Amino acid sequence: MLRAMARDAKASARDLRVAKRGEKDTALELMAENILSRKDEIIKTNNRDITRAREKGLSPAMIDRLTLNEKTISSMVAGLHEVAALPDPVGEVTAMWKRPNGLQVGRVRIPLGVIGFIYESRPNVTVDAAALCLKSGNAVLLKGGSEAINSNLILNEILAEAVNKANLPGKSIQVIPSIEHEAFGILLAMDDYVDMIIPRGGEGLISFVVENSRIPVLKHYKGVCHVYVDEFADLDMARDICLNAKVQRPGVCNAMETMLVHKKVAPSFLPGMIVAFRDAGVEIRACKDTLRLVPGLKLAKDSDWPTEFLDLILAVKIVRNMDEALDFIDRYGSNHTEAIVTNDYERSKEFLEKVDASVVLVNASTRFNDGFELGLGAEIGISTSKLHAYGPMSLKELTTTKFIVFGSGQVRT
Repeated sequence: MLRAMARDAKASARDLRVAKRGEKDTALELMAENILSRKDEIIKTNNRDITRAREKGLSPAMIDRLTLNEKTISSMVAGLHEVAALPDPVGEVTAMWKRPNGLQVGRVRIPLGVIGFIYESRPNVTVDAAALCLKSGNAVLLKGGSEAINSNLILNEILAEAVNKANLPGKSIQVIPSIEHEAFGILLAMDDYVDMIIPRGGEGLISFVVENSRIPVLKHYKGVCHVYVDEFADLDMARDICLNAKVQRPGVCNAMETMLVHKKVAPSFLPGMIVAFRDAGVEIRACKDTLRLVPGLKLAKDSDWPTEFLDLILAVKIVRNMDEALDFIDRYGSNHTEAIVTNDYERSKEFLEKVDASVVLVNASTRFNDGFELGLGAEIGISTSKLHAYGPMSLKELTTTKFIVFGSGQVRT
């Protein structure tokens, strides 16, 4: 079954390579219309997945990721409209030059081909991934988690109907219906049909994909994100940023997992900040210096510093200076998202230059590492590898370039 789906995807990719922008945008707008017209059915189907997830004891953070409601459906629809409004990257000539022998050499942007997208929990990702792949001219095989199978299948039905109505190949978007673990191995071995694998989920999933894939993998490991509160920080600003970075949505990869605080501002900053965190239900795992300032907290273990909690849990460490903060981030960070709060220009410049992460922020929440928030439109994920993309992956990151050459009879001597 999976090989037949992959063959259909490869055939669809050939047609999508030459699809016009108007055709693709029409399909996207029809997707939005279909989702709105069937939203009650979507929510009802999603409730089946939620009920089963609760019976299995999934965490509240996982349930949050799984849930489709009026708000998330409106967000999916808005995302489809936004992707439709974005320029089509396919066919863009990125460079052109003339050789001494008269050859005109250029580079033009093309789709990757067939993308295998593996993800967990969030059924809204089904729509985001389908939209971005279609607009960038790629066919996609979607392998969601078993916990969201009913939601993913109804969304696939709705999206495929829109693609067919727009006279594009209906097999451009396919959700793999199997919930068996063996399906992963089969997908990861089909390098004759699939051009790239993009996994999106927990560290265990990513590691499994990287270790078992015969197909190039665009990696997104864990999001161990830090906010460093510098000695020259506006502390009111720092409180707002840190609270947002941890609490606004703790179960996502761009949430803050460790807060670093300069020792000079720790006495005035940490007591009130920790009260705010506790009021929001956050469990604090603190270094010894933090415990001296705020007794009664849980002592952090060495294993807490590299942990992506994806929950209302926060590690807190006091650092002597910015060099120690930079060393700590370099040791425990995951190249995902890092932020500094400071009013010192030189400090902010140094942080931007020295921190190796896909997005580095000054005086802003880590939650802004997101395709929508950065003005890219919907994203298919955040790459923490550097080949061939680094950071939020939107339309251009789902394409590559090929060389085109125009001659007038030249031959090589």
